[in-house]
Amino acid sequence: MIIAEIKTLEELKQMLEGYEEILTVGCGGCTSVCLAGGQREVDDLNTKLTLSSKVENVRLKTKGFTIERQCETQFVSDLDHLVEKCDAILSMGCGAGVQFLAERYPEKPVFPAVNSLFVGVHRDVGWYEENCQCCGDCVLGITGGICPMTLCAKQLLNGPCGGPQDGHCEVDEETPCAWIQIHDRLTEQGRVENIHKVFPAREWEGQTQGSLVLEAYKDRYAKKPKP
Repeated sequence: MIIAEIKTLEELKQMLEGYEEILTVGCGGCTSVCLAGGQREVDDLNTKLTLSSKVENVRLKTKGFTIERQCETQFVSDLDHLVEKCDAILSMGCGAGVQFLAERYPEKPVFPAVNSLFVGVHRDVGWYEENCQCCGDCVLGITGGICPMTLCAKQLLNGPCGGPQDGHCEVDEETPCAWIQIHDRLTEQGRVENIHKVFPAREWEGQTQGSLVLEAYKDRYAKKPKP
């Protein structure tokens, strides 16, 4: 799940300066679950923007609407009749949602109301942890389900480095060394020989936008561009 947090009111006011009719769009997906972009957050943010505009004698009108997911066309189209009447759109979805709205409504400025932080897991009420960076080359089956790209401060694919002390990272003594955790997990599973596998260096330069068409749908898009 994508974890996000709402931008400060001052930052949002600066982005919206000069626009009167604002449509704040919530997302019923990830940002709603982490309390950053559901209908409750939409209403709360619009209230704060409205009160602030009155205090500062700024002309501002807000309207709010939450769709199921901002990253799917079938749900975004529900906004068509509302977008016509606004000057700008304030998205409370993740970065992908912001871009999708901007693509569908190129004539309208679309501003992000939240900062997309990471792909995370829900540990407990209000507690999320980053566990995946969507690197596109998953090695979790080899590393015992512990991600070195996320949990190692140096993102080492071949570790550990020479710096761990008492099982902790030299970058932050409060942080456990990911590669020692990997070693211990593999030992427990009877697969410690995996620690000797050497991963080739990754080429991070020149990366392009990721895209995936499921095998079952390849014929559908073979002769026409993907939407």
